[in-house]
Amino acid sequence: MHAVNPAATQTSQAEQSAISKISWRLVPFIALMFFINFLDRTAISFAGPNGMTADLGLTAAQFGFAAGIFFFGYIVLEIPSNLALHKFGARKWLARIMVSWGIVSLLFTWVGSATELYILRFLLGIAEAGFFPGAILFLSMWVPSRHRAKILALFYLAQPLTTVIGAPIASALIQAHGAFGLEGWRIMFFGVSIPAILVGIVTWFYLPDTPNDARWLNRDEKDWLNGELAKEDKVKASGHGRMTGAALKDGRVWLLSAIYFGLIYGLYALAFFLPTIIAGFEEKFGTKFDVFDKGLITAVPYLPAAIALFFWSRDASKRGVRVWHIGIPALVGALSIPLALSMNSPEATIAVITVTACSIFSALPNFWSIPGRFLSGAGAAAGIALINTIGNLAGFAAPYITGAVRDATGLFELPMYIVGGLMLISAILAFSIGGKVREPLPAA
Repeated sequence: MHAVNPAATQTSQAEQSAISKISWRLVPFIALMFFINFLDRTAISFAGPNGMTADLGLTAAQFGFAAGIFFFGYIVLEIPSNLALHKFGARKWLARIMVSWGIVSLLFTWVGSATELYILRFLLGIAEAGFFPGAILFLSMWVPSRHRAKILALFYLAQPLTTVIGAPIASALIQAHGAFGLEGWRIMFFGVSIPAILVGIVTWFYLPDTPNDARWLNRDEKDWLNGELAKEDKVKASGHGRMTGAALKDGRVWLLSAIYFGLIYGLYALAFFLPTIIAGFEEKFGTKFDVFDKGLITAVPYLPAAIALFFWSRDASKRGVRVWHIGIPALVGALSIPLALSMNSPEATIAVITVTACSIFSALPNFWSIPGRFLSGAGAAAGIALINTIGNLAGFAAPYITGAVRDATGLFELPMYIVGGLMLISAILAFSIGGKVREPLPAA
């Protein structure tokens, strides 16, 4: 008969309770911040086909440029912002970012020309710079690697749910056309910007920087977290994981950047142009939808995507993330996205787009569990920011190229083949990762 080890039992209990508390007390709040972030970033996609494009006299290429120029400002300050977060702490820096982007987002209410739209989108990118990689870095600093896939999946649920919940909200705000003497799309920009400012202020008081600052963790839980994270940092530091320069020169970082580029290209082609595709159903299929109906249809692909994300990431958490947890969804997305616009009915089109959304969102949280396996400290801040920076070049390229090609050809099919091709490259590169990064132990 085996004797029970009291120390091991206590450690197991501390581990389970610490991860449970982080899952309930920390992750939902960070996910709420991400929800607001993605809604403000993509609000232009709802405004465009619902009055803004006509009121400002935008072509498809101009709309795509306005959507994409956000990422120029975002990229310029991405790495400096993440290093500042590492230096000053997540609580102060993430609060600063949220309030800043909320104020800029509010100004969209009074935009009067294409030039002003470009300027505000560029400034919004500067204001938001560092939020997403900062949130990923923050969670990586709290959660040991074997639990990271599960935690990141819970965090990433906010992105598809932003559209599930946000699209009907944005549509309802747009239908308030005429209130306060404003067009509906202007009211929508006003309505989605206020939560960023309010939650940013709350972040300053609510968010703890480290486990030692969390009053809701007991001493055993703090000791376990600090011990596990210190052991991982020691291993990663022996491989130069803490060196910023080494992280930026690491071939694995650049490989992950290329994979992320293709995934993000697909994500933002979908995010910025799905409302426009749905608006085009009237001409292509003779359908009639009001603004709120279009908002609900826009949300349709994202609810199954949230479910697929949860269960795919749950499997990854149990097994430990494997390359096929990223490669298979990227491959399915690559094959499905060009197919969507060749369907002969609105229902079939949305069904294929749903497959695409499920694929993209299944790949992303598992992808983000990988950099933390070999990067730590300032190296993690720089490496994660670089991956996000290179990936988000696709945030500019996807809407601009899609709009420009559509203007030049009058077709949506060709830019969708471009999306599929880039996602196919991501799938191939994902399968090539193999043993280039260490596998963490699967979560218990």
